Amino acid sequence: MAQSMVRDARPEQTRLTHWRSVATDWASDQRAFKHVSWGKAMMWIFLLSDTFVFSCFLLSYMTVRMSTTVPWPNPSEVFALHLFGQNIPLILIAIMTFVLITSSGTMAMAVNFGYRRDRKKTAILMFITALLGATFVGMQAFEWTKLIHEGVRPWENPWGAPQFGSSFFMITGFHGTHVTFGVIFLLIVARKVWRGDFDVGRRGFFTSRSGSYEIVEITGLYWHFVDLVWVFIFAFFYLW
Repeated sequence: MAQSMVRDARPEQTRLTHWRSVATDWASDQRAFKHVSWGKAMMWIFLLSDTFVFSCFLLSYMTVRMSTTVPWPNPSEVFALHLFGQNIPLILIAIMTFVLITSSGTMAMAVNFGYRRDRKKTAILMFITALLGATFVGMQAFEWTKLIHEGVRPWENPWGAPQFGSSFFMITGFHGTHVTFGVIFLLIVARKVWRGDFDVGRRGFFTSRSGSYEIVEITGLYWHFVDLVWVFIFAFFYLW
């Protein structure tokens, strides 16, 4: 019986030894992802996990919308603005989309100048990106205020299916939170770029080794992801 217990324990010890060797290899090599830094690799892993979360939200929304027996509110009417004596459908959403896509362009330019170690242009473009992001959040806050004033709640609304409010606040609120954190992150990194922290390797939060602007690229990855998610929200929630 003792021999049987020893034989049963061997596979378990082999598995433990295997996983310990894997952990040791990763811990000893900070560039285990084929010449990709840990900072960039961890951002990709975070974005992958966030993709699953947003996918779950959008799939839940589509499931609710297709299964409800009550008519779904018409987005062209709900998100219309009264301007120049008439209701213009989705005009605010179109402007928000334009602002966010434009910010993606300025962020891409900031990363490009970061590769060239052009400190001033990189910082200025990141500040512009943050300003555009803050503008988007401000317009989203206006949109929320308008709909709440019109009677939209997570449990009811004046136009149709009561699930509309909860879906709207959940999806746009979660995305707006990401944009807000992105704006804060942009301002922090842009300030450090402007001060030249990455040129001299000054110690502090988000400061990498001297001469490296990699944190600008990592910030860009996050910002482009936020922009891409909005494209899906715009297509499935506002246009459908």
